[in-house]
Parts: sequence; structure tokens; C-alpha cells
Amino acid sequence: MAKFFIERPVFAMVISLVIVFAGGAALMTLPIAQYPEIAPPSVEVSANYPGANAKVVQETVAATIEQEVNGVENMLYMSSQSTNDGGYKLTVTFKLGTNLDMAQVLVQNRVSLALPKLPDVVKTTGVSTKKKSPSILLVVNLLSEMDKATDKPIYDQLYLSNYATIYVRDELLRISGVGDVGFLGQQDYSMRVWLDPERLAARGMTAGDVINALKEQNVQVAAGRIGQPPVPSGLDFQYILSTLGRLTDRQEFEQIIVKTGESGQITRLRDVAGVELGAKNQDMQCTLDGQPSVGLSVFQLPGSNALEVANAIRAKMEELEATLPGFQLGVKYKIVYDTTPFIEQSVHEVFHALRDAIILVAIVVLLFLQDWKSMILPMIDVPVSLIGTLAVMAALGFTLNNLTLFGLVLAIGIVVDDAIVVLENIEVWLAKGYDAKTATINAMNEITGPIIAITLVLSSVFLPSAFLGGISGQFYRQFALTISASMIISAINAMTMTPARAVQIFQTRKHGDALEALPWWGYVMLLGWLSKHFLYPLVGAKLEDASSTVQWAVMLGTALPGAVVGWMFWKKINAALSVFFKWFNRGFDWITKIYGRIVAGSLRVCVIVLLIYGGLLGATYFGLTHTPVGFIPNQDKGYLIVNIQLPDSASLERTVEVVKRVEKIAKETHGVAHTIGIPGQSFVLNAVNSNFGSMFVILEDFDHRHGLETYSA
Repeated sequence: MAKFFIERPVFAMVISLVIVFAGGAALMTLPIAQYPEIAPPSVEVSANYPGANAKVVQETVAATIEQEVNGVENMLYMSSQSTNDGGYKLTVTFKLGTNLDMAQVLVQNRVSLALPKLPDVVKTTGVSTKKKSPSILLVVNLLSEMDKATDKPIYDQLYLSNYATIYVRDELLRISGVGDVGFLGQQDYSMRVWLDPERLAARGMTAGDVINALKEQNVQVAAGRIGQPPVPSGLDFQYILSTLGRLTDRQEFEQIIVKTGESGQITRLRDVAGVELGAKNQDMQCTLDGQPSVGLSVFQLPGSNALEVANAIRAKMEELEATLPGFQLGVKYKIVYDTTPFIEQSVHEVFHALRDAIILVAIVVLLFLQDWKSMILPMIDVPVSLIGTLAVMAALGFTLNNLTLFGLVLAIGIVVDDAIVVLENIEVWLAKGYDAKTATINAMNEITGPIIAITLVLSSVFLPSAFLGGISGQFYRQFALTISASMIISAINAMTMTPARAVQIFQTRKHGDALEALPWWGYVMLLGWLSKHFLYPLVGAKLEDASSTVQWAVMLGTALPGAVVGWMFWKKINAALSVFFKWFNRGFDWITKIYGRIVAGSLRVCVIVLLIYGGLLGATYFGLTHTPVGFIPNQDKGYLIVNIQLPDSASLERTVEVVKRVEKIAKETHGVAHTIGIPGQSFVLNAVNSNFGSMFVILEDFDHRHGLETYSA
């Protein structure tokens, strides 16, 4: 097979280019995340029973829905929550790998069977079924500017919540990758009717009479048409009727007739109740740095790119800020809780590790091969194998996360092995006096089998972990398959492109010719980059506001001194490296001889060696059994989540005061940038109650926090 590609080097190159292009195309579409999707897919069913407590919701809503949903296809388990504010949530968790869209359809079909059995008010408010997002991606806080005269916010939380509902939430939901947008501190406008029991009793009325009157008179009706055929002939006009419909202000509600007496007496709503425009629900509040606000919690759609979604949200908010009149009249927004900076920084650091690993491998390969032409062959394998692995990752539905990137980092040192084996064996045949083509063919005939064997053996080390089940298996699977894919692509390269390129390289030099560590252009690029790396920071900070053309010109100017030095002294540097390589080879040969003597001596005292080996196994077992066990190490993500819980039945007012005190303590703590307080809701318990509270403590940027507080965070 190798001879086929040696005689057709263009075909071998095309194979490598196809691999690179496929990986490059996959790179543009691969989602970026911190970790793989490890949580089982889940679907959430939510309903609301206004005025009911948790027990009533459990008996009338939860039992009915769960009886129908239980046992849906591929379901693992389900959990529900009924709260005293009439809320109900059912989370149905499915097996790993279940199609989430199909799971949502299956659950919706089951919920439809339960709808006729639910109370009318629950059906009126609606029962929703949607894909559950794992966690909050970021929070967009809307708040008001301060009135300079009164030093108080221009708009209250009720206005901000209504503004977010009408103008902002729907815009965010349309963004690709957004799964859901929830509210923190939602307070919708509603008409509050405060009944006077004494006045009702004096008129022989009950609260039900008032409710029925409101239902009958506050409706949107279709009034029909006048003059619509069939009609008597001679009618000249046809009219569409429009009625008042739903009432819109307090005065209209006050005029509602709730009772008519036998003698024609009329009792209006204002006679038995007070009417005001207020919030539908005030069970939960939200503050940003102590100032009233409303938070829009954005949930990422599973499988989407977290960084792209966050950037799209920021761009949309900037667009809304520039176009909506409310933002020019005192409404403003802030995004202080954002999980993507940590994701971006962690992935960025892994990319740095990837870059450093490539540089180290290149240095090691050059140190032992001592010729840049020979070094090119294994180093070409690195980008082809790594970029080609991206195509495999996309085909398997993986993401660019810390584990897959870590697998690529480890693969760098492995993928060059096959090419180095090919290269060294070709050198052996060249030393026997064969020409480059014959030496390469003979070498490949010898080592094609070993290359395949090496790949299979290494794959057998990693592939078994890909078959582990559960959440841990999800972690190991992406890591193992990433490394295995890169090794297989490396083996393909070693049997196709590497021998074809080796013939072309070795035809230009004979065995025994003087070796060059790097060509002149290599030193120009290397020393130019080093010059730019050290000189540009000295002047680049002063050019932050300059145009890109000026910055590029300065960048090239700082690289010029190093490039000139490289061009002038490249021969002398190569001569110095040749001397260094001679001493290195002597030292390495000496170490090899010493190692051989140690091995020979160990064979004479094999019992002692086995005892030492047994001791190492014992130490390994001791460390394995006594090392603390954990799933994911604690990491500084740039924020803290605080759960606040008061005694049962504590009022919301007490909870608000406690949240304010905790906010004050947090703001006075060094390293804290912002706080988001949510009295009335617990994110830890996932419950809404008057004695619960939560707070997001957003820390300063990583670059601004050094020392102990960074680790303790």
C-alpha cells in the first residue's frame, strides 16, 4: 500500500488536505462549552393554580398530570414540586442519548390526556411543556436611572418587569441557542380588587358574585356584522362591529355592575370594593447592588455554543438600547452575572497549553533529529491529525470543551511517533546506500505492520473507557475517542503522506550530508517573533486607540530587529547548534550506556527489583484508597451563589431585610464587584416561598484578584 502512495505523492497530499478541510469546516460549527453534556435530558411541565396552597396543588394538579405522564417512553425518573403560591413543576428525566425534541413531544401527548381532568382555572392559565435547560447562562438586569431631584429610581420594579415582558424577553427568545428566558422578580400589571366584606354582607353578596360579574363583563367578544348577506335587497352598506372589549383602566372597572336589585337598584364594583392598578404577584423581588431591578435569566439550549449565544445576547441588548425609547427615558440594563467568561478563559488556557505542547514537541523532535527537513515530516502530522480529529468530534456530536481539548494536548506527543518511526527506518536504509525512493519503499515494507499494531495497541488503552456508562462515562467517552481518532488519523498519515513526502525531502540530500537545524527563513521568523513578543508590549499599550493599520505597522517594526539578526547570523547560529548537538549526542550515548549497565545489574538482583516493584504497587494502592474522591474539582468561576432561609412562615418583609444585610456584607468584602438579591426564591431548593432568599455574588475579574481570596473563592 505504501508503494502506491510513494509513486503517487499528489494523491497522498490530497488525502491529507481532505482531512484538514473536513476538520476546518467542523471547527466552524463545533459548539464550545466548559464540559460535555453529561446531564440526562429532561422535560419540564409547569402549571399554576392561583390562590391554591401546596397541598391543593398536589391533590388536584400534580396527581392528575403525573398519573398520565408516568411511564413515558425512555423515562428514567420524574420529580415534581408544588408550592404555596400555586405553582407546580414536573421534571421528567430521560435516558442519556434520548432525542430531547422527541421526548418533549411524548410528554406533551401525555399531558394532553390529563388536561380535561384539571381545574378550569389551571387550564385557563395554561400548562406548558418545554425542554429544560441545565443552568442559567447569564442574567440581564433591567434597572432604572436615579431621579436627580428625589435621588430615587425613576421607575419601580413593576414598570421594569412590564417593560421587560413587552419589549425585551421576546427578542431574547428569538436568538438562536436560547432555550428559555425566565424572570427574577417578575411583577405583571393587573387590576387589584380589594373586597369589603361588610359592604358585601350588607347587600347580600359573596365574593363569587363579584368574580362572576368580572368574568361576564370583562371579556373580548366578537360582535359580528351588520348587512352581511343574506339580507333584503336594496341595502347599500355593510358594517363590521367593534365593541369595547376588555376593560383597560381603574375607572372602567369601578363601573362594572355586580348586582341589580328588584326595584332597579344598581350596585357597582366601586360600592363594594377598592380598585387599583398594581402587581399581580409580589411574592418575589430582585435587586442589583441594592437597587430595585428585574432580572431576565437566560437558559442555553442544550447542544448550542455558549459563547456564541452570550455574544448574540449582548449584541441584541446593545441594539435594543439604541432603538427602544425606554432606554433613552431612564431604563438601563446591566449584565453582571455571566458564566461565559470562565468558560472562555478555561478554553483559552487549554488552547495555550495546546500551543505550548506543539512548541515543546517541535523542540524535542529537532533536538533528536537535528535537521529541519527531517523535523518537518513528523510536525506536519500534528496539524493534520489534530484538525482531522475535529471532523470526527463533529460527526460524534462532541463539543470543544476542556476534556476534548485536553485529549488533543495529550495526543500531540503521540501523533508524531508514527512519522518518527518511518523517518528513522528510512535513515537506516539510506545508510545502506539505497536511493531515497528504494529506501522508503523498503522501510515501509518493514514497518507498515508495526505501525498498524502500535495504533491498535494504543487505541486499546483508551477505547475501553469509551464504553463506561453513566455520567462518568460521558466524561471518559469524549476524552478517549478524541485521542483514539487522532492516533488513527496519524497512522493513516504515516502510511500515505509521510513516505511520499520523505522521498521528496531525501532526494535533495544524501546520507551523511551536513545537517541544518533551521533554514535562514526559520531564524528570521523565530527571532522576529521573539523581538515582537518583547518589544511590542513596551509601545503597544500606548496605541490602544490607534487604527489597526498603525498597530500592524508598529508590530512589524518591533519584529524587524529580530528578523534582521536572524538573516545576518543564521549560519553562525547553525554552526553553534551543530557543536551543541555533538555534545548532546555524546551525553545521550553516555546516559544510554549507563542505563544499559543499570539494567544488566538489575537482572543479577531481580529479587530486589521485584520487591521494589511490589513496594511501588503498594504505594499506588495506598494513594488510590486514601486520596479524596471528587467528581469535578472546585474552581473559581467568578461568582458565588448564596442561599438564605429564615424560619418557616417568616414574612417576605423579614426576608428582604436579611437579604439587604447580606448584600451589605458582600459589598464590603474585598474582591466582590456586584450582588443580585432575590428575596422570596431559593435556587438551591428550587422553591418560591416567603422565607427563602437567594443571592448571586459576582466577583471581580480574574486579573484583578490575586492571592488568597482567589483560591478561597
